[in-house]
Amino acid sequence: MILCDTNIIIEALKNNSVVINTIEKIGLERIAISVITVMELYFGALHKAELKKIKRHLSSIRIFQIDEGISVAASELIERYAKSHGLQIPDALIAATSINRDLQLYTGNTKDFIYIENIRLFPLS
Repeated sequence: MILCDTNIIIEALKNNSVVINTIEKIGLERIAISVITVMELYFGALHKAELKKIKRHLSSIRIFQIDEGISVAASELIERYAKSHGLQIPDALIAATSINRDLQLYTGNTKDFIYIENIRLFPLS
């Protein structure tokens, strides 16, 4: 299973052929997202019609909820990297989900995660 960052789902919703081809190669059944990505997508929806489209697209994707292990790991990441690297809370929670669930993270923003120890980034083609 591969955890997708919010920017990957946004690109898929925009019909970015490179992202869509990569997701198809991985297999939709092997794609997952964090509930943080769900919240970011809902927050960014321009209107109710777009929100409905987003919800429809997410209905077939596994969503990982935040549990105690992810919360603790995210707090540790914030403590370690917020001041030195500018790690933001949503990225810390997504990174913690990736690490805690032992999933590679597929992101278009590798600079936001590359410095995090123990994270495994999905190789971009």
